[in-house]
Amino acid sequence: MIDRATLHFLGTGTSSGIPAIGCDCAVCVSDDPRDRRLRTAGALRFVDPAGLPRTILIDCGPDMREQALRARLDRCDGILFTHSHVDHVFGLDEVRRFNAVMRAPIDIFADRSTMEDLQRVYRHIFERARNPNDSFVATLVPRIIEPFAPFELHGLQVLPLALLHGNQPVLGFRIDAVDRARRIAAEQPAPLPLAWCTDVSAIPPGTWRHLGGLRTLVLDMLRIRRHPTHLTLDEAIAVAGRIGAEETWFVHMSHDVRHAEIDGDLPAGVRLAHDGLVLPATADPYTRP
Repeated sequence: MIDRATLHFLGTGTSSGIPAIGCDCAVCVSDDPRDRRLRTAGALRFVDPAGLPRTILIDCGPDMREQALRARLDRCDGILFTHSHVDHVFGLDEVRRFNAVMRAPIDIFADRSTMEDLQRVYRHIFERARNPNDSFVATLVPRIIEPFAPFELHGLQVLPLALLHGNQPVLGFRIDAVDRARRIAAEQPAPLPLAWCTDVSAIPPGTWRHLGGLRTLVLDMLRIRRHPTHLTLDEAIAVAGRIGAEETWFVHMSHDVRHAEIDGDLPAGVRLAHDGLVLPATADPYTRP
């Protein structure tokens, strides 16, 4: 089974990032480092059953280079994409450095709509032979995935979850370790079982049953005021209470959310994540698995 798993919050901010350009609100000028938020993304790092270090990225937004440097990432063994919005995919060109370091391609996992958008935007990567020059581009292996169709990835079972981002279907991910028989392991290394559910405004009925028994829930929470495509503070608290994970961490926060003012008033087991947070909390963020 996998060993030494950690979840690194590479970014916890909304699409504009915090501070937002041209804004002098209390959060954007805050000197609290927890109020500085790159675009939301995560890195799950672990040692696979063969004893090899692995890093799986969840989304790959425009801050990817800075996030990788901050977290001292030196490899990428796969990328799980939730959807194709700019703040979740516009760092894909940066992963070519991982190709160069590892001398290996990178599997990318997305639903058909998202993959089509990636192939359209990053034509120079996916249709490399058409480039005028044989330039340095990423080497990627596209893998189409569908909601509720699990797949195995280096000792993990990844279950894509159907979520709604306003009117747009998007994916979340439930991640469990598997045992030698390739069944979900009875004992899961922290922070697993994990569900990553960002850019959410509603959870379809068929998804709820896949969110039970979680140790860690990462959940969208944009702001206090209502928003048509994201959960608000009260809505996210209600969702967290219904799911009942041991730990819930809110992400994708706007500059309406001041960490010090909100974090301490949340229900037990519910917290605001912040850039650079690593789970489990005892893990050294700079120790390679």
